[in-house]
Amino acid sequence: MTDRKTECSVALTGKLYRPSVHFTPPTGFMNDPNGLVFDGTQYHLYYQHNPDAAYSANICWGHATSTDLLNWKDQPIAVPDTVDGQAYTGCAVLDRDNRSGLFANAHGTNIAALYTRSLPTRQSQYLAISDNNGQSFEEYAGNPVLDIGSPNFRDPQVIFHEPTQKWVVVIAEVDHHRIGFYASNDLIHWTHLSHFGPAGLPTVNYECPNLIQVRDEAGAMRWVLFVSINPGSPMGGSVTQYFIGDFDGAVFTPCDAILRLTDFAKDAYALQVWSNMPDSEAVNIAWMGNWQYCQELPTRDWRGAMSLPRSMTIIQDTNGYPRLVQKPRGVEKLRLPLLSEANRYLAVSTRREIPLPVGKAIEIVIRLTADEYRQTEPGQNGPVINRFELAFANEEGEKLSIGYDVPSSQIWLDRSKLRGFDHPFFTGRFAAPVNTAYYPDARSVDLHLFLDGCAFELYANEYLETATALVYPARPLDRLRLVTEGTGFTIETLEIYTLDKTMCRATL
Repeated sequence: MTDRKTECSVALTGKLYRPSVHFTPPTGFMNDPNGLVFDGTQYHLYYQHNPDAAYSANICWGHATSTDLLNWKDQPIAVPDTVDGQAYTGCAVLDRDNRSGLFANAHGTNIAALYTRSLPTRQSQYLAISDNNGQSFEEYAGNPVLDIGSPNFRDPQVIFHEPTQKWVVVIAEVDHHRIGFYASNDLIHWTHLSHFGPAGLPTVNYECPNLIQVRDEAGAMRWVLFVSINPGSPMGGSVTQYFIGDFDGAVFTPCDAILRLTDFAKDAYALQVWSNMPDSEAVNIAWMGNWQYCQELPTRDWRGAMSLPRSMTIIQDTNGYPRLVQKPRGVEKLRLPLLSEANRYLAVSTRREIPLPVGKAIEIVIRLTADEYRQTEPGQNGPVINRFELAFANEEGEKLSIGYDVPSSQIWLDRSKLRGFDHPFFTGRFAAPVNTAYYPDARSVDLHLFLDGCAFELYANEYLETATALVYPARPLDRLRLVTEGTGFTIETLEIYTLDKTMCRATL
């Protein structure tokens, strides 16, 4: 048996915290996803990477490939750090028909990358092309191809706009708190089109803009502009906001003034979207991190993880506003059933525990309905509480708590009772309202949860609400605890799975 002191020592080396399904770097530091492109055969994930140390410095483009967006194979460094600057965030596009004229082949797997070279006093945009299926890139001799003489001008993302037959780049003009739109015929010569912003949250930095068309519930394609901000999140630090609207090839016009965030917790940032997806599927991935504490996390030889890939659609909510739906993509193929049950009743003050395997990624899908609410007067001990709690826990008293408060129709996520990491900005508690109009019974809620090492993801309310959080227990969370307070609940369905490991990494 391993004693607690030894187990905690193992945890602090980072081994206990290494996910087995969420992508992490082989070593060193990782932040923003870059250059997300499907080449017709495989998906490319480039990412901000310091391979030599677990903090942000000497950033280059790491690279991994996949045939399903889940099982990743590490590739060599694709874009190195050079004397011209660190290789900051950017994009990759498939130019199959050689519209840019940059490639020797008129048809083929022609991949071009546009990214930021960053020096202390200047950030400018560099172009590079690959003739070996994205394994490495040769920089264009005339770089930089886009430069406005600013120290904070970064993170280009390129689309090909079919109606105007032009390449369009969206890029963060950070000092002006706005997104710039530029157009080109050849990916080399760029003409300014318009600006968007300031808009949404007041903040210090705009970063990592992404423009994509997302299909709505009627089958129509809607333009969505994602803008990451740091700091300035209502939760603290970093967050990604999004705007739904129209784009005519030059100007993005939001459909309303509503502020929308992609996540109600604290660790989903620099959201990026894949280009060239079959059937115009909209898929994103985000860096699981927050610049308030990402370089001080309790791992040693690596830091950084990516969220699960998420398919996106748009629905009109019951208040008449378009909203983004994010659903984990393709995880069903990784499942190994652990428990499945239906129509199980939990009476008032039930406390049920289910053992969980240690060192395995866990997925939980649950839908439950509270007993019919009866109005009662507060007694001597205060108001009646009607809540359901699902907690990943251990015998040391640590728990990761997720729950539903029936009277207020709110869900919560509470990581404050985990003792493996302490930091003044590592906020513990988050909450979001549930729109009960989506359920046949207004006392119902659905939760879809993933616990994978340090990576935790929560989806709720028919995937309208998403929370992404890093979690660091001092000891493994080896049991699932279900608790009712004040009222009974019927578990309509409960499914628990372990998930197959997807990467060649040392995990417990």
